[in-house]
Amino acid sequence: MEDDRVNERALLRKMDARLLPAVGVLYLLSFLDRSNVGNARIEGLADDVHMTGNQYLTGLTLYFVGYVLFEIPCNIILKRTSPRFWLPTLTVAWGIVSTLMGIVQDLAGFFVARFFLGVTESGLFPGVVYYFSMWYKRRERQFRVSLFFSSAALAGSFGGILAYGIGHMKGIVWPNGWRWIFILEGIATVVVAVAAYWFIYNYPDTAEFLSDKERSFIRSRLASDSDATHDERFSWDNVVKALRDPKCWLYGMSFHTMSLPLYTFSLFLPTIIKDLGYTAAKAQLLTIPPYAFAFVTTLATAAVSERLGKRAVPLICSALFAMIGYILLLANTDPAGRPGISYSGTFFAAGGIYPATALALSWPAINVSGQTKRAVANAMQISIGNLGAVLGTQLYRSGDAPRYIVGHSFALGYLAGNAAVSLALYLLLRRENRRRETMAEEVKEVGELVDWRGDDDPRWRFQF
Repeated sequence: MEDDRVNERALLRKMDARLLPAVGVLYLLSFLDRSNVGNARIEGLADDVHMTGNQYLTGLTLYFVGYVLFEIPCNIILKRTSPRFWLPTLTVAWGIVSTLMGIVQDLAGFFVARFFLGVTESGLFPGVVYYFSMWYKRRERQFRVSLFFSSAALAGSFGGILAYGIGHMKGIVWPNGWRWIFILEGIATVVVAVAAYWFIYNYPDTAEFLSDKERSFIRSRLASDSDATHDERFSWDNVVKALRDPKCWLYGMSFHTMSLPLYTFSLFLPTIIKDLGYTAAKAQLLTIPPYAFAFVTTLATAAVSERLGKRAVPLICSALFAMIGYILLLANTDPAGRPGISYSGTFFAAGGIYPATALALSWPAINVSGQTKRAVANAMQISIGNLGAVLGTQLYRSGDAPRYIVGHSFALGYLAGNAAVSLALYLLLRRENRRRETMAEEVKEVGELVDWRGDDDPRWRFQF
């Protein structure tokens, strides 16, 4: 669409500058607060709380139980309130829980804290994916979701640096430094969350940084492309539409097959590296390079995917790249004697897992139409996906160290499963588009969608 009064490219840069850093820092804190337990473990958490290796794994599982149970309710609340209220409120809540994790004294306290950390963090990612769909055209969303998700890789790098520094607080108040990891990172989260009430914007119609002319232009460009400008009231019928759509379940399986390798990698990487024969402090530092590599590959893959207009092929290639990492980890029969082979495997794993996850998570934001249906589909995807994480948290048992054959094998199998699911989605969406081409002309980027029936409308074309 041409508009000589507004520079579209400049407007997109302006939107990116206001929206992406704001939600990106919240997700960085979210991923940091959920995965720093891996850093805390090698700083004495298990010994001080008197828990066995299996009890530690149970605590990790409880996080994802809370996460899965409250995913869909959180996105329904977002739809019925506003991003400026709901996203910072969630962040304040999990920041408080994370801080309190630093003062737990026994196993029960650890279990309760991990469960409620999952509950309070559950609404952020699906909420932000839905939020982007109200600002950007369909073809623009995948790249923004990938940029947003790259905060997870940054969180891994920052987590290693922070844990290394905070670990030197050992002996201040408490014998070990793990409590300070939770307390200081949790307090930082609360401080940023309070500020977020002022730097998170709602939707284009009310965003203070836009002029009236820019708001009108955004409305016109979205009206020709998606349902973002529709005044859709919440209804349970639209919730049911998402639950009945097989494609929504497949989007969920696409993330399910990535969540197990994603979360086992982020939660157990410090332990895996430490078991190669390094000290706790050295292991914290060695977690940084794989995450930095993942940050680069996530951005690069997103850029390639955006340029080609393809999702499935880059996703499958990323999953295959990550599989090389787990093959190296499994093939090394003497990890402590040849740590370089296993450590190089963590680079391949990180470099494939993170871009593949970002692409998988962007699919519902692009392809599901109907605001409530999309909000529920995004939440469904994370809920179904995190069931994989629930399983994954039970796989890396201390008795299997240092090779972790069971955990690495499951991760390898899940990555192969992701390639299969992505291929199935590609074929299904392509077939559906071809069927619709015989029924109705594709929605063009002119005019406004009228008599719209969501993604069931024969004019709608899926992106794959």
